[in-house]
Amino acid sequence: MYKKQVALQKILCFGILIICALIFLYSLAIMTDLYDALYNTIRNPAKLDKTTVTGSRIYYDMQGFNRDFLHAAIGMLVVSLTLFVTNTHTRRKYYVGNYVATGLVSACGVAFTAWAHGQIELYKAQFLQINFEELAANAAKKKSLYTESTFWFDIHYLVFGLLIVGIILLIANLVWKRKLMKEEQTLIAQGKEASA
Repeated sequence: MYKKQVALQKILCFGILIICALIFLYSLAIMTDLYDALYNTIRNPAKLDKTTVTGSRIYYDMQGFNRDFLHAAIGMLVVSLTLFVTNTHTRRKYYVGNYVATGLVSACGVAFTAWAHGQIELYKAQFLQINFEELAANAAKKKSLYTESTFWFDIHYLVFGLLIVGIILLIANLVWKRKLMKEEQTLIAQGKEASA
């Protein structure tokens, strides 16, 4: 039974690391369409309301969030490495460090998900306030991207959904590990009593 459990925990630890790397890539890509479609609509970044497309200031409004999102994604990637530093991916028995690493990854992942979801939904609503008729005219005139797609906002449901599923499985693995460790201790105690 331990072999199956250790194999699963290894898969989970690598899975969490891959998901965090995916979130990092997402943080780099989230503003791709906004840049291509809206960058050239602002005439003067010092006067964001002077624009050829009403609502295009979202490109500049999101810059601070995008920076913080990138930093948080890097932080989450580093935090996920604690699973490997503490050998959570290979350890047969868990020690304090393994519990701390699992708790840290879980807490940071849930907090990051809640914060990112709130911010992304807020900016998605702002994006939908853009005057798309003006954007289409601007795109035709300047041969730039025209999009009404909210793909880069909506994909966060998948990306962070994977993270939450990974965290739930990591916690379930911890519970399973504790159960197996207790059963092993009981068997050892029964063996000692039988030999005495």
